[in-house]
Amino acid sequence: MDTSLRRPTLTIALCFIVALIEGFDLQSAGTAAAGLRQSFELDPKMLGWVFSASIIGLLPGAFFGGWLADRIGRKKVLVAAVILFGVFSLWTAYVATYNQLLLARLMTGLGLGAALPNLIALCAEAVGEQRRSTAISIMYSGVPLGGALAAVVAMFSHDHWQMTFIIGGLAPLLAVPLMLVMLPESRAYQQAGAVLQRPSTSSALFGEGRASATLMLWLAYFFTLTVMYMLLNWLPSLLIGQGFSKPDAGLVQMLFNIGGALGSLLGGMLLDRGSPQRVTLCIYAGLLVSLAGLGLSVGVTAMAIAGFAAGLFVIAAQLVLYALAPPLYPTAVRATGVGAAVAIGRLGSVSGPLAAGQILAAGAGTAGVLLAASPGLVVAALAAIHVMRRSGQATESVSAPLQKAGS
Repeated sequence: MDTSLRRPTLTIALCFIVALIEGFDLQSAGTAAAGLRQSFELDPKMLGWVFSASIIGLLPGAFFGGWLADRIGRKKVLVAAVILFGVFSLWTAYVATYNQLLLARLMTGLGLGAALPNLIALCAEAVGEQRRSTAISIMYSGVPLGGALAAVVAMFSHDHWQMTFIIGGLAPLLAVPLMLVMLPESRAYQQAGAVLQRPSTSSALFGEGRASATLMLWLAYFFTLTVMYMLLNWLPSLLIGQGFSKPDAGLVQMLFNIGGALGSLLGGMLLDRGSPQRVTLCIYAGLLVSLAGLGLSVGVTAMAIAGFAAGLFVIAAQLVLYALAPPLYPTAVRATGVGAAVAIGRLGSVSGPLAAGQILAAGAGTAGVLLAASPGLVVAALAAIHVMRRSGQATESVSAPLQKAGS
């Protein structure tokens, strides 16, 4: 294989493997919830904190993981993050107390959060401008596929909930030697490393006319991830509340993840080949329609289709944002910009499940939860389009760089 193709292909392949493992670990606590509840005698509130602990860790992990990567390198921080979430995922299988369980999940989340901005930056910087969205989409398709694998492992491990965390811990630790030997550091970062003075964080995010685009990007991230994590955490419960059986709810959840993997791949290819604004509008419109389908479907087949479509469109929407972020920032501060946006999205990932719980507690039901999510998606779509226009990408690929942000 030509050297010019081998290096990007290797980077994307290794980042896909890490994303697959990350997706597995992100959903491991949810798939092992029944075993955790029984082993530690958890009430719903305590179990909620187990879920929240890892999500809370994602936020500082994403921000500081990106910030640090702009100073010491994408590869170094990514390897450290993989070791961190591997060790603490493995420890989760052997904790003896509730407090240890919370600490293990918090530290796992910290590592998972630090990994994602570097996966995005490495893939974005590994290829040319016209293939950035596709590269990121291939990498990110590993996350929902990893979630589907976690569901499969949970189905076959029966009462041995520890198996999920053992696999989720050993897999990243086994991947580390492969990354150390084969994963190349970003050439764009190495070239930018020659710059002696790096801008401050505030200048990186808001300088050179980026303030409006950065704020709109954050708004789009927040509302999109609010809906995504609302579905990830509450979809099975919402389906059971509508009268579906647990196996049926599990089937819909698995189709949701498979649809997400397909949505990631299709979203990236369409962004690189079509009009970014039209693609974005179609994706968010499809997500609104699929949410309506989840609220109105009465049969298993119709609900399975709606679940698949919801996964496809919500992950495609997230992919739009992940592809949109890297070109906004110069190479020297790119991981900081991406990490900050991902961190804001993590605020949405915390808010979504909490808001859904409050809406259900108020008696609004499944339809009320899904209806409440709709205005935020409209705001997210408009904000994303605003960013495209501000960055001069209306007639080009969403991954084309800003004139001032060229690497």
